[in-house]
Amino acid sequence: MTETLVILLAGIALAWPLGLYLARLMRGTPMRIDILFHWIEKPLYRVLGVDPAHSMSWRGYVLAFLISNLVLAVLTQAVFMTQAWLPFNPDNIPNLRWDTALHTMVSFLTNTNQQHYSGQAQLSYLSQMTGITGLQVITPMMGLALAVATLRALFAKAPAATTADTHTPVRVTVGNYYADVVRLCLRFLLPLCLLWALLLTWQGVPSTLAAGPQATPIDASAGMATQKIPLGPVAAMVAAKQLGANGGGWYGPNSSVPLENPTPLSNALELVGIVLIPIAIIFMIGRFTGRWKFAALVFGCMLGMSLLSTFASLWSEGHSATAASALLMEGKETRFGADGTALWATLTTQVQNGSVNGMQDSMSPLTGLVSLVNMLVSAIWGGIGCGLQQFLVYILMAVFLAGLMTGRTPELFGRKLETPQVRLLAVLVLLQPITLLGLTALTLALPGLAGTSNPGFHGISQVFYEFTSAYANNGSGFEGLADNTLWWNLSCALVLALGRFPVLIIPLVIACQLAAKRQAPQSAGSLQIETPTFALTLVCVIVILTVLQFMPALVLGPVADHLSLALQGA
Repeated sequence: MTETLVILLAGIALAWPLGLYLARLMRGTPMRIDILFHWIEKPLYRVLGVDPAHSMSWRGYVLAFLISNLVLAVLTQAVFMTQAWLPFNPDNIPNLRWDTALHTMVSFLTNTNQQHYSGQAQLSYLSQMTGITGLQVITPMMGLALAVATLRALFAKAPAATTADTHTPVRVTVGNYYADVVRLCLRFLLPLCLLWALLLTWQGVPSTLAAGPQATPIDASAGMATQKIPLGPVAAMVAAKQLGANGGGWYGPNSSVPLENPTPLSNALELVGIVLIPIAIIFMIGRFTGRWKFAALVFGCMLGMSLLSTFASLWSEGHSATAASALLMEGKETRFGADGTALWATLTTQVQNGSVNGMQDSMSPLTGLVSLVNMLVSAIWGGIGCGLQQFLVYILMAVFLAGLMTGRTPELFGRKLETPQVRLLAVLVLLQPITLLGLTALTLALPGLAGTSNPGFHGISQVFYEFTSAYANNGSGFEGLADNTLWWNLSCALVLALGRFPVLIIPLVIACQLAAKRQAPQSAGSLQIETPTFALTLVCVIVILTVLQFMPALVLGPVADHLSLALQGA
């Protein structure tokens, strides 16, 4: 319990100044560091052929986002498919199989980092540094750029002449995509990653380009004369995976490996890194928009859900009916214990980070339930950019439902929410259950596709968790699943894309549609969203859209698994 409070308080304390800096950065406020970064940014803009002062419409912004993703996809796939012939491969690792390379590329391109491979054994240093770590820096900042563009549109000043007056479309601009991403990468995430990498290297995380040494195993009965210890520039990747809400580890078992997470301080640094930027984004909202009450609404709802989720996990691992089992520590590091592993599992699914310091598959069934709910919500802190976008979707849905209940036309910040916007919201609301439940049912219905390690209720949880993790841009998994197959690689690649691009793009489109409308003055009849009453309504909407609509799958999976284990123990 103490560790939980310390991590959250440290994350909040560090996120406050970081959020204020982020707001100034995205508003383009002149700062002393401009001199330092201009000489790096100007050549980049010339190479890209863009004018950073040119503000784009939402169509231009989205098109630039999609084109940049396409370019990165081609380059990354090429690296994975040719790594055996490229430099920085001292361990002579072969090329990835095409479907594994495709899934890995899509996974890291979507800021999900779901791994169907073991990094230290199947990727060269070059692949890890470019295709993996490079995307871990760029893709979260792409998501944050779209979230900032959405805020610009949502809180845009009303145009002097509206469409109602002139019958001509109002052009809403949302900033320059390339300028936003470049500034966020160079001035925000990379300096943070450098600091975190130095701190982790200080704690003993490897940071080398040399090949790993050969060691003689202590236990001769293992049948190995020597064992190769995989090393590499691990610290830089761990810093990026934690700060960027990425999660994909250098090593297959992730941060449960002592080389990736050697000390209690490195464990604390990585935990704080998970929540730091998502909380900073909330503080950024207040300064960036000037609506501190709105930022307080977002922060209060997210903090409340976070505490409830965290305490539920700690209870299920320490006090539930299955917690007394002698097998409790299977799959968990004794260095961290059950509570430390449960805390990490909860925060990593609240933030859509996906890294682990123990195996999710070894958690008690109810802890797995909490992790699933965290990912289904996707907005308890949430991923960088996509978490805020998902939360805005919940706000819009709550405004729409509140308007229906009170008999008023729903409106947000003085702009009416009408049929075109509700249709787009319906796409997002329906896309999640159709994708997750449809593919889970198909996988379980066709023998040989699932590859689960458990034929019972836990096997259902394994399959549902894999698709939920992919859709939520999380990447963690119940590792008893044999997932490096053609079916899992291709189906998860589809889910990864569906869970990333619509969630980022559709809220931006809705915000721009609202920005083009006449802004009605606030009155006594206007819906006030910055109140405790609306916050409660909002949380209820989140529960209905996530927990209740997925209740049958949750009951057949983790709930039934818990009851069966509890009855066996009795």
